[in-house]
Amino acid sequence: MTAVAGLTGLRIATEIASAVAAGGPVVALESTIVAHGLPFPDNLEVARACEAAVRAAGALPATVAVVAGEVVVGLAAAELEALARRGREVPKVGAADLAVAVGLSGDGATTVSATTWAAARAGIRVFATGGIGGVHRGDDADVSSDLRVMADEQVCVVSAGAKAILDLPRTLERLETLGVLVLGFGCAEFPAFYTRSSGLPLEHHVDTPSQVARVLDARWRRLGMKGGVLLANPIPEAAALDRAEIDAAIEAALEAASQGGVKGKALTPFLLAELARTTGSRSVVANRALAVHNCSVAGAVASELGKLALLARKAKLSR
Repeated sequence: MTAVAGLTGLRIATEIASAVAAGGPVVALESTIVAHGLPFPDNLEVARACEAAVRAAGALPATVAVVAGEVVVGLAAAELEALARRGREVPKVGAADLAVAVGLSGDGATTVSATTWAAARAGIRVFATGGIGGVHRGDDADVSSDLRVMADEQVCVVSAGAKAILDLPRTLERLETLGVLVLGFGCAEFPAFYTRSSGLPLEHHVDTPSQVARVLDARWRRLGMKGGVLLANPIPEAAALDRAEIDAAIEAALEAASQGGVKGKALTPFLLAELARTTGSRSVVANRALAVHNCSVAGAVASELGKLALLARKAKLSR
């Protein structure tokens, strides 16, 4: 493991640190999907499939989690399996929770916000997840910290849009307000996680990993701009669910949560479990498919971004 200068609570796997230092392609992966997304051994199978998808696209996967009081970027195979076996016993940790997990020598499964923060500190510019958090339905004051952290860090988050249980129009508006660039990948509408479209048009869209990399390079290196990018990558068509069916299932899940008084951090896991129950686990199958697909796209984007970084280095040396 390699330490980051001045940060004693963050450790990076040697292979990952070497790749980043050389300008090689690396993709960060979150660990909440491993600990809280599925039961063992299905969660370990998906985690390994996500890492394999990144590698197949030419990049190195770096799964992030808190282990014994350290934020680890690039879990070893044994650490990944241990996390999967413990499952929901491992607390879900957002960016704001990292200090508690590190300060009290705890463990944690990192969410989008915590993984984005760790990726940025490790010099990783591409991160693949299932779907980001956002503005919850019925309460525009209930907003995921994912959005704020994405606005602060130079990381491209590849996801199938935001989780469908959220208020997607207000989530898009909040992203715009925060200055997060939203790019549709092969789509002109914001994807709705389980479905390929939401009816919400996107101002910007690209069709290839090379185009994504060129936009990222322009934003961060050529223009020196701060802040993140959301690459909205629709779920594969074969895995997408019927929009009317999933909308009805979400409404039923929201009503069940309201009647049960489920709020805060417990709300999203509750709603996802309800969707799995009402769809006969088809929502889980869709979630797995989109997560692996996002990893494939992220790996390809990271590879193209690495090529541009190498060209920029060569051009600098030749001056």
